[in-house]
Amino acid sequence: MSATATLSTVITDELKEQYREEGYMILPAVIPQDMIDMLREECSYFLGYYDAQMDMRGSKTEGINHRSKRYFISNMYRLSPRLWQFIFSDLMAQIAQATLGPEVYLFHEQWVVKGAEQGMKFAWHQDSGYVKHGDRMTKHKPYLTCWCPLDDVDERNGSVYLLPHSRGGTKDYIYDHDQEQVSNDLIGYKGEDPGIPIKCPAGSIVAFTSYNFHRSGANTTSKMRRVYLPQYSCEVIHNTNGQRWAYGVPFVKDGRNIYDHATDTAAKWGGHPGLNE
Repeated sequence: MSATATLSTVITDELKEQYREEGYMILPAVIPQDMIDMLREECSYFLGYYDAQMDMRGSKTEGINHRSKRYFISNMYRLSPRLWQFIFSDLMAQIAQATLGPEVYLFHEQWVVKGAEQGMKFAWHQDSGYVKHGDRMTKHKPYLTCWCPLDDVDERNGSVYLLPHSRGGTKDYIYDHDQEQVSNDLIGYKGEDPGIPIKCPAGSIVAFTSYNFHRSGANTTSKMRRVYLPQYSCEVIHNTNGQRWAYGVPFVKDGRNIYDHATDTAAKWGGHPGLNE
């Protein structure tokens, strides 16, 4: 049985209800091994690409990116001949439909990598808090974050910690976030709840809403901690001036995967231009 066929039994009614009420679900080891191998190879390429860009600019810190310590390499999938095969796979279509409904768009995607032994923590935030920080009056619906570890993760190598809606007060609300000095992180939660530490094998998918508070610890191990993170929305997200945020690439319509790689261009759907544009 294929991974996508098996997924229909993995995403139970109980998990769907948990996502609706608490904002998250964990799907252990659902990414096929060939896809994990491809994502690891692509991660190596984009780390080298980004380091080269930082070297060219003579910088070691750019926004929340800190060379060799922590990377957020965003919206570059069109520079890869293969990444689209995972982002718009039937596997991701099933997860997106189970959480967002019958209409889905790619909103954003990025690599989140922590360097060995010195990988920095990441502060409590809502993903939607970063949108609100740039657009105070945003009213967008929660979008879906798919946190896909390419290595086994636990507290030692900087795994993610989640606050369910009932513990973070986030089911229907985006909090104001303050910017932390030095790290440049945005911080939206300063309470005492440590959150739920996620422990799962490589190839798992932790799906949570953009409203859930989450953070991650430092990587204290001798190996990198690599995560690929595509995000999907149930609508094209615009700011209050009518400009589109990130991507608006059509993915699922009426419950069917409608992605067309041949017509996926930055001119039509936003984001970074591709190899052939």
